[in-house]
Amino acid sequence: MEKFVFIFGPQAVGKMTVGQELSALTGLKLFHNHMTIDLLEPLYGFSPEMWRLTHLFRREIFQSFSKSDQYGLIFTKIWYFDQEEDWNEIEYMCNIFSSQGVEIYFVELEADLEERLIRNKTTNRLEHKPTKRNIEESEQHLLSTLDNRRLNSIKGEIKTKNYLRINNTKFKAMEVAQMIKDEFYI
Repeated sequence: MEKFVFIFGPQAVGKMTVGQELSALTGLKLFHNHMTIDLLEPLYGFSPEMWRLTHLFRREIFQSFSKSDQYGLIFTKIWYFDQEEDWNEIEYMCNIFSSQGVEIYFVELEADLEERLIRNKTTNRLEHKPTKRNIEESEQHLLSTLDNRRLNSIKGEIKTKNYLRINNTKFKAMEVAQMIKDEFYI
C-alpha cells in the first residue's frame, strides 16, 4: 500500500533532513515545502500570489502522486496550529491521499531553541533552501514566531491514528528516521 508521511514542526527543527534520511531508508520520495517556495519566490517574492501558486502546485502534485504507482511520499512543512487555514490545508491534503486508500502517518518534531538556531545555519539546510541563506533574516523570522505563532501541537490535539511526536534535540537525523521507520513499519 502506498504511504504518505507528513513531517511537521517549527523552523530548523530538522524536518527536511529527517525526510532525506527517511527517504534513503525506505525508498519513499521526499517533497519538502521549499521545493515549491524556492521555485516561486524569485519570481513573485513572498507575495500572496507566490503563496497561492505554492498551494496550487502542492495540491496538483499530491493529486498526481496519490494516483501513481509510487511506494509513497514524505512531505515536510511548518503547521501553524493557530491558523484555521493551515488546519484546512492539512485536512485537504490528507483527504487527497486517503481518498486513494493511501496510509497516512503524522510525525511531529520538536527541538530546543538553541539547537534550532544552530540547525538554521547548517550547510544542508542552506544548500536545499535558497530563501534561508540570509541567516540574519531567517533567524529573525524563527525568533519572531516564538511570540506570535504556535508551531507544535498541544497534547491530545492531533487525533490521527498514526501519529508520532519526537523531541529530536539530541538525535541525529538518521536516528530519528530509523525511529519513524520502526514505529510505522515503513
